[in-house]
Amino acid sequence: MTTAFDAVVLAGGAARRLGGVDKPGVRVGGRALLDRVLAAVAGARRTVVVGDPRPTVRPVDWTREERIGTGPVAALDAGAAALRDADEGEGGHGGEAGSPTPGVLLVLSADLPFLGEATVLRLLAGLDAEPEAEAALLTDADGRDQPLVAVYRAGPLRRELDELRHAHHGLDGLPLRLLTGGLRIVRVPTGPDEPSASFDCDTWEDIATARARIRDHGAVLDEWITAVKTELGIDLDVDTGVLLDLARDAAHGVARPAAPLTTFLVGYAAAKAAENGTAPAEAVAEAAAKAAALARQWAAEQAGPAEKDEAG
Repeated sequence: MTTAFDAVVLAGGAARRLGGVDKPGVRVGGRALLDRVLAAVAGARRTVVVGDPRPTVRPVDWTREERIGTGPVAALDAGAAALRDADEGEGGHGGEAGSPTPGVLLVLSADLPFLGEATVLRLLAGLDAEPEAEAALLTDADGRDQPLVAVYRAGPLRRELDELRHAHHGLDGLPLRLLTGGLRIVRVPTGPDEPSASFDCDTWEDIATARARIRDHGAVLDEWITAVKTELGIDLDVDTGVLLDLARDAAHGVARPAAPLTTFLVGYAAAKAAENGTAPAEAVAEAAAKAAALARQWAAEQAGPAEKDEAG
């Protein structure tokens, strides 16, 4: 991540097309929509969520519009103000002593199940490449601007918010096009690495489509592992290939039920090793290697008679 940035996530909409359900908490692939977005912005210096507080996958700051439910421009203003107030309270610096306040705000809606870090990096790079630009907006496959999948330079953003507030005697109910219309914009096309990054969930049909796509888009195991780690509060890079090979060896060399039992025991052994100072990923690899070797020994014994001990 070359550009320092803050993030504002808008999570306070009424979700009328979903019957008023708590949309940020709706799960896709086992994870709440809001948590999926927060995972994509883990590189932010500070993240403010505009919405009602709730448990989240990582710590964030919370705020609300002055009048709840008055639209995305008012919500964005509330998020930007919360970041400004937090910086002023810290003397104009970030979380680490002497770190400068970022001049870039990443702004996202909370209903983007397929947004990932790759798109965030593309937006930051797009803004960096155009020094005169005041915002970088993602465009979808049809070329439509996505002002809630975008990065904004903090100064121009606050300028436009203040001008809109003065011209309209407030920000309630204003459309986002009035905000972006006053900014110098660079457009960043959706990339092939995340072609559905701008897909949002406004209806139950959208939710159903997202849930189906999670299982069909070729990364279902990664999605499942991430969901399990999130649910269990585990922060660990898992080598799925090693564990799948172990499960195969245990199933073929011993018995089919040995596969899940062996992987469980490997996880338990790795946790014990980690308590004694072994790095978690290294502990998993070592335990898996030992169990896989044992499974191959079992398979060799079944393949034919054991060789005589040459020593005697």
